[in-house]
Amino acid sequence: MDQLIEGYRRYRERRWPELQELHRRLAQSGQAPRTMVLACADSRVDPATIFDVGPGELFVVRNVANLAPPFEQGAGFHGVSAAIEFAVRQLRVETIIVLGHANCGGVAAALEERPRRPESSFLDAWISLLDTAKGRIACGSAGAATDLEYESIRVTLENLATFPFIKAAISERGLKLAGARYGVADGGLELLNNQTGAFISVL
Repeated sequence: MDQLIEGYRRYRERRWPELQELHRRLAQSGQAPRTMVLACADSRVDPATIFDVGPGELFVVRNVANLAPPFEQGAGFHGVSAAIEFAVRQLRVETIIVLGHANCGGVAAALEERPRRPESSFLDAWISLLDTAKGRIACGSAGAATDLEYESIRVTLENLATFPFIKAAISERGLKLAGARYGVADGGLELLNNQTGAFISVL
């Protein structure tokens, strides 16, 4: 906490003076981001830093391995689904980007050869969303982790397309779904080409 408080003090001293007018406008008019980013909770992958944007420009949802479940109804707390619904129905974002990354710990956990923990493991239940993606790759190969990082982005985009309100937003107002992968070590960004299914480096 001490380190965080010191960071806050630096922020108030150095950055707040130039940001306070923007924050005042955002407080008065509300947020109106055009883009939602579904990203990993990994501390090395910050969407605002990667895309060089300021407050109010992105609606960001982060979780282990940048996943979204398929649409489902019923009991339970559907936090990611609720955030997606808020972004699409309330904020009316124009684009949803699924941002995966290299060296993903959630992907590595999904590839581990180990018995699943008891039903009380939130993590095991969550990364089981990668089972479909795992079925599309050679899990024992040297490049399995990288392959699964790419495939998990594709599967998450497929899951997003199962939400009725996303289908409606795509057909009625042109909502776009996009996939991207960030290289932690080299800072490179690749975008999914929806026609070819290949990831292309951004130059």
